[in-house]
Amino acid sequence: MSTDDTLTVAVRVKPGSARARVGGRFDGPHGPALVVAVNAPAVDGRATEAARRALAGALGVRPAAVSLRSGAASRDKLFLIERPGPEVSAALRRLRDGSGE
Repeated sequence: MSTDDTLTVAVRVKPGSARARVGGRFDGPHGPALVVAVNAPAVDGRATEAARRALAGALGVRPAAVSLRSGAASRDKLFLIERPGPEVSAALRRLRDGSGE
């Protein structure tokens, strides 16, 4: 879901992973979600913050442009990306589905 000013990204967070990585698809409650594995534990919002920063890095945007919309206490989250360019949508498709240019 997106508007001209924001893009909503569904994410499935895997906290406490041995290796941090962004990529893959999970069919969750918000539809096709991008998988974000983080080293941080699911304690005191640490995994959510690590996922927010990892998502920003993978999409090539500033961390301040990524905010949590819903799912603070869930592995299934929705993040908002402010003012995404077309390259962000392409990167998201590539990371989530293995497609895109």
